Amino acid sequence: MDIAPAFLEALTAQVAEREAQLAAAAAENPRKLRDLLKSHARLKKILAQANTLARLQKDIREHQELIALDSTDPELKALAKEELAKAEIARPEAERILLIELQPPNPNDERNAIMEIRAGTGGDEAALFAGDLARMYMRYAENNGWKTELIDASPSGVGGYKEIVFSIQGENVFRAMQFEGGTHRVQRVPVTEGSGRIHTSTATVAVLPEAEDVDELEIKPEDLRVDVYRASGAGGQHVNKTDSAVRITHLPTGLVVASQEERSQHKNRAKVMRVLRSHLLELKRREAEDQAGESRRSQIGSGDRSERIRTYNFPQNRLTDHRIHFTTHNLEKVMEGELAALLLALYEHNHAAQTTLSLDQLLEM
Repeated sequence: MDIAPAFLEALTAQVAEREAQLAAAAAENPRKLRDLLKSHARLKKILAQANTLARLQKDIREHQELIALDSTDPELKALAKEELAKAEIARPEAERILLIELQPPNPNDERNAIMEIRAGTGGDEAALFAGDLARMYMRYAENNGWKTELIDASPSGVGGYKEIVFSIQGENVFRAMQFEGGTHRVQRVPVTEGSGRIHTSTATVAVLPEAEDVDELEIKPEDLRVDVYRASGAGGQHVNKTDSAVRITHLPTGLVVASQEERSQHKNRAKVMRVLRSHLLELKRREAEDQAGESRRSQIGSGDRSERIRTYNFPQNRLTDHRIHFTTHNLEKVMEGELAALLLALYEHNHAAQTTLSLDQLLEM
């Protein structure tokens, strides 16, 4: 078939017109454009997985037909049986993945995350454990090529942290980290324990999807009380001599956020506002869920710091997530940031809990 020059010219003009429309949409409504791009990427992923499943189903039918024929060569029939067994093993996994991809996505999945870790019960050992958790998450972020940024920290006298707040930035960060919120319990012999007695301590973790510029969040200046003060801790003499630390209180909600990690008061204030916006976005999300009468939090847990979600047993080298009955005797590597298997199990359990329709029913919708 020959392509006429006039057709190419007309098609080129249409492409240019469409690009201009996209550029206008980007300038006028960047949130809509972003949503369209996300939807397109999701549909491509669903299509790819659907094609994988369709190929497996086709292979199964063809192998079954070949085996059923009396005229099939015995060696070919034996080979077909082997391939059939492989395809039948692969099909349930392909169906499971497709069902997960077909579920409505969490709109926050692709966001960056704000991590807040605080020492709980257990005194100095709790602070050490909070530091271990922070290091674990930072190592996991590093392994994924994500960027971490310290926002605020209150070191303890023996090491670790009374409180540490940091952001993780990268692809699908909140999707991976969203179920880490809650109380984490550690059982181990503290370095200060001379008798070898095992102590139990806790640290709490909160995970917030980081707010973005497109989010409709109104923060009135009159609703903020801003305090500046001299920073303490790591940062050098310059930090200790200037009022660079910033603490902001959001009066309507009582939220208090602080940062002292930068030498610049302006930079600390920018970090504080990032965290405050993320807290307000989370409050807005939870209010919407409560009003709708259905909460995703019920699938895995609320993420509330009061909910005990996991135990780290060092003497037995065992980690147990109590929500999904996940246990691994590979605690040492987990603490070095090897969290992929655990986080994937949490994510898939949440989506499986939401799946109420069969694959055939979903495909008919």
